[in-house]
Amino acid sequence: MIEKDAMISIMAEKNDRGKSLVNKIIRRIWRRGHGSVFSANDFADLGNRAAIDIALGRLVRQGRIRRIARGLYDYPIVDADLGELNPSIEAIAKTLSLSGRLRLQPSGAYAANLLGLSEQVPMKIVFLTDGPSRKILIKNREIIFKRTTPRNMAAAGRLGGIVIQALRYLGNDAITVEMKSRLKTAIPSEQREGVVKDALSAPAWIRTLLRELLVEEVVGK
Repeated sequence: MIEKDAMISIMAEKNDRGKSLVNKIIRRIWRRGHGSVFSANDFADLGNRAAIDIALGRLVRQGRIRRIARGLYDYPIVDADLGELNPSIEAIAKTLSLSGRLRLQPSGAYAANLLGLSEQVPMKIVFLTDGPSRKILIKNREIIFKRTTPRNMAAAGRLGGIVIQALRYLGNDAITVEMKSRLKTAIPSEQREGVVKDALSAPAWIRTLLRELLVEEVVGK
């Protein structure tokens, strides 16, 4: 009887600790607000990994958060007509970058869209990375993380990196006068010198194009 009572007491204590961890996690999520994306690593200071995974699973089953991919969760924005909205690409990328301690570089059509060089919002979002390759499917949109060379990641995290990847995607022959004007507008004057420097790691035609667009601004500073 004593052993049974002790076991019940231990189970109750574990259950209380589990509830306490769940409450700590959900309070932190509430502070971040709807639309936030997170992984177990965001709560590493609150307990061990196994306990955090269990707590997050409990919150998913309760419908308080949503699992959007393996090891990735969000606190969705709920629209009155559309229901739960997809998390932003930027929020997903930031969470993966911080949780995996890796760098991400927008690439392809996504990079061109970010700069206003293309109005098309791609269904496949491509990031170059120095971490492992991975694909995440969220409803009808695929996010691809593609491992690449250090050279392609040289300007990651800076505007110059987005510019280089957008121009690579579009190609020299496809760059119109209107695109050049949009690109110049998209690069703030205080960042133009940095973009020109980042272009030193880019193909020759990109270096030439950016010097033609930006070098007068840089020299005139």
